[in-house]
Amino acid sequence: MQVDAAAVGRVCRSSEISTFDRLCRAEIGQFRNAAQAEGSLTVGCTQEKALFESEAGERPQPIEFVNLRETAGWSAEGTQAGPKMAALLAAAAEPMPDFPLVNMTSEGVILIYGRDETGIEAGRLLADHLDVSVMITRPGQIAPPAAVAFPVVKGTIRGAKGHFGNFELVIDDYAAPRPSSRDALVFEPSRNGATSRCDVVLDLSGGAPLFTAHDLRDGYLRADPRDPAAMLRAVLKARDLIGSFDKPKYINFTAELCAHSRSGLTGCHRCLDLCPTGAIVPDGDHVRISAEICAGCGQCAAACPTGAASYALPPADIFLHRLRAMLLAYDEAGGSRPVVLLHDGPHGAPLIDALARHGAGLPANVLPLAVNEVTQTGLETIVAAFAYGAANVRFLLRAKPLHDVAGLSQTIAMADAILTGLGFGTQGVSTIETDDPDTLGEMLRAIESGMTVKRPATFRTVGKRRDLLRFALTELHRAAPAPADVIALPQGAPVGSINVDVGGCTLCLSCVSACPTGALRDDPDRPALKFVEDACVQCGLCQSTCPEKVITLSPQIDFTEAVTRARIIKEEEPALCIRCQKPFGVKSTIEKIAAKLEGRHWMYPGQDKRSDAIRMCADCRVITMSETKFDPFAGVPERAPPRTTEDYLRERAQNTVK
Repeated sequence: MQVDAAAVGRVCRSSEISTFDRLCRAEIGQFRNAAQAEGSLTVGCTQEKALFESEAGERPQPIEFVNLRETAGWSAEGTQAGPKMAALLAAAAEPMPDFPLVNMTSEGVILIYGRDETGIEAGRLLADHLDVSVMITRPGQIAPPAAVAFPVVKGTIRGAKGHFGNFELVIDDYAAPRPSSRDALVFEPSRNGATSRCDVVLDLSGGAPLFTAHDLRDGYLRADPRDPAAMLRAVLKARDLIGSFDKPKYINFTAELCAHSRSGLTGCHRCLDLCPTGAIVPDGDHVRISAEICAGCGQCAAACPTGAASYALPPADIFLHRLRAMLLAYDEAGGSRPVVLLHDGPHGAPLIDALARHGAGLPANVLPLAVNEVTQTGLETIVAAFAYGAANVRFLLRAKPLHDVAGLSQTIAMADAILTGLGFGTQGVSTIETDDPDTLGEMLRAIESGMTVKRPATFRTVGKRRDLLRFALTELHRAAPAPADVIALPQGAPVGSINVDVGGCTLCLSCVSACPTGALRDDPDRPALKFVEDACVQCGLCQSTCPEKVITLSPQIDFTEAVTRARIIKEEEPALCIRCQKPFGVKSTIEKIAAKLEGRHWMYPGQDKRSDAIRMCADCRVITMSETKFDPFAGVPERAPPRTTEDYLRERAQNTVK
C-alpha cells in the first residue's frame, strides 16, 4: 500500500514519522531501536502485533497499534487515503481509561436440559470435567444406564432467572427414576414447583429459549439436539466454564439521578423498555441494573435522560475525544466530506477486513471507528460528529442483530429531526445492515454527501452525557447551514418542554415535589409554578403526578437563551390569613373551598367563626378553635344506628312469617 507520510506529518507535527516496506521482517532492527527510545510509539500494523510486542520487551509506555492497511491502504482509493491514515493515527493516540470488572465464579455445577438421549450423551462428555445433572423433559423410551455416573431426572422448566454462577430454575413434573428401571427409565410420582440451582445451563430441549436475548446470557448455552455438531460445540464451551471469571461492568449507575418513579407513580421507563436481557428491574424510586446479567448493549445509557446510567467502555466524554481527534485530524490533513462508520469488533471488523482483502476496500473518505457495541451510541455522539465536520454517519449492523436495536432507531430518528431542522438534509444518519462485505462497499460508495458545517467545531468537553449533548447542540446550531430556534422532536426525546392547561391547574405544586431535576419550581413568596426547559428530561413524572391531569409533554429542542431561565407558567394572588395577614395558600382555591362548605355542610352553617377558620392560616385556626372552645362534634346530625347481622336476620324472619 502507499503511505502518504506528508499527510500524516501535517497532523502529527511533533512526531517522528518513518515508513517501511518490511518492518516485521528484514527491517525488524529499526523497530527494536524505536521501541528502546523514550516516548510514545505507534505502529500502523495490527497483523504482526504479537511479534512486535515480543520484540519490544518491557517499556514504560505500551505500544499503540493501528490497522492502516485494511481500513485505509488496501483500497481502490488507497492513493487518496493519506488524510484517513492521519485521522486513524490521531484517534488511536487518545488514551482510553481502564474499565471496572465484575467477578463471576462457577463451581462447575451444570444442568443439561434435554428431550432425549442426546442430553444424556452430552452428560457423558462432560462428566469428567463438571458436576453434571441431566433433566429430560417429557421423556420417551430412555434406556437406563448400567452404572449411574450422574443424576438423570425428568422435569419441565417453567421459569428461569439468574446468571452465570447463580441460575435458579423452577421445574414442573419433576421426578427421579426408580432404581429398579429395567429396559426403560420408570419415574417416581412427579411434583410441580421444584427448584434447582446451578452455575451453567446447557439447553438441548429444542424448545423455546429460557431467556430473552438468550445468546447474550453468560452461562446459558443452547443447541439444536438434532445437530450433533452444534451439540458438540456447546459441550466444548461448557467444559471450560468452571472457576473465576471477570467480565466488564458495562454500566455505571447513579441511583440518585434516576427519574423512574416518585411516590409510587412511574415516570421514566426508557431503560426498562429497551433492555434486551432483563438486566434492569424497578427498585422503588429508581431501577436496579444487574451487572452480572447485563450484556453491554448500552441502549439504557444511550436513552437515559438524566445520566443515571452511563456507559463505561469507554465513557461518553472519552469516546467524543477520540471522535474529535479523528475528524479534526482528517480535516487538517486535507480530507473532505468524511463519513463516520461506527462498527463493533466481532461483526464490523471482519467485514471491513474481508472488503479490503477481497474487494475494493473502504472509500477514502469513510472513517471507521470501532465501538464495543454500536447500540451504545447516544444522540450526543451523532450531534458532535456533525459539529466536528462529518458529512454522514453510518452504523454497521448485522443483517439479523443479536438483540433488538429499537434504542438506536430512536436515537437516529431524533438525530434526523435535528439535522433536518438545521439544514443538513435528511440522509445524514442511517444504518447499514449486512453480513456481506460487497454489499457494505456498494452502500458506502452510494452515499450522497450531505451538508457540512463551514468550519468544524473544536470543543473538547468532559462530564455526563446530558452535558455533552447540550454543548454539542449549541456548537452545531452555531455552525448549521440553516439554524432554527425551535425543532420538534419525536416522543421519547430527552429534552423538551411541557404544556399546562392553566385553567385547570390549582397550583397544588405536586408536580414540583415530583420533578427530579428541578425543572418545575415554586416561588417562596407567592403561589406560582415556574419551569426551566433546559433542566427538563421529559421523564413524565409531572404528568403522572398531576391530580388534575393538565400537564402534557412536548419534546423539542429550543436553542434560544430563554430555556435557561425560569418562566412563569401560572401565578395567582396568595390567600392572606384574615387574622394575622400571613399568606398561607392560593386565594382562588380557598374561596372555592369556602363556597362549597359555607351553608352546605353541617360544620359550617353560615357566616360565623367556624366559617372564618377556613380563611385562616394553620396557626391562627388552632388559636381560634381554642378560644371559642370549638367542639367538632357539636351539631352533628343524628343518623340511624348502623345495621347489624341481628337486624338483618330479624327482618328476614319477619318477612318469612308474612
